[in-house]
Amino acid sequence: MLDFYFWPTPNGWKVSILLEELGIPYTTHPVNIGKGDQFKPKFLEISPNNRMPAIVDHDVEGEPITVFESGAIMFYLAEKSGKFIPSDPRGRKEALEWLFWQTGNQGPMAGQLSHFVNYAPGEHPYSRTRYGNEYDRCVGVLERRLEAREYILGDDYSIADMICWPWILIAKPLGASLDAFPNVTHWRKAVKDRPAVQRGVDVGKNFRRAAPPTN
Repeated sequence: MLDFYFWPTPNGWKVSILLEELGIPYTTHPVNIGKGDQFKPKFLEISPNNRMPAIVDHDVEGEPITVFESGAIMFYLAEKSGKFIPSDPRGRKEALEWLFWQTGNQGPMAGQLSHFVNYAPGEHPYSRTRYGNEYDRCVGVLERRLEAREYILGDDYSIADMICWPWILIAKPLGASLDAFPNVTHWRKAVKDRPAVQRGVDVGKNFRRAAPPTN
């Protein structure tokens, strides 16, 4: 059994989608980021950076294993299951590149854009322009990568797709457009049509309105 600490945001969806794709049993523990649950001492023992998602894996020898940070969680689960990550060294290298790219580029830029578009009080034209341009730059990176490819790593759907997709899913609420990115638009739909992806996005839908989708 696996404990999944989660709130329904793009970063949370990365891992909920993978859990649904893997079909492994898990228990969801809501971390209400609007109420500050991420700062509670018990949660900080699992996720010292006070960010969700995080997991506790009880299906191990000895003490349960805790994992925080979405990229690390996805790599851990893919490694453990042997699914959604290439087995050859070159393919694994590429998977890691895209995990690091997403957590170091696309995710932070999209998160900042979401903050200034949806939640920051007052007008912030410089910040919205800056992070809007950065969001578009990151979409452009994916656009080039998906040229003549069905998925980010080629023909096979992987954790690289799962980690990048949620912040593309919500392009419209961020005030962004995918009209100039046909490859990304095609890929977005292909991933969205997967039943496990739909189930992953539906996790926690009963409390989705309680907090902004920015963490």
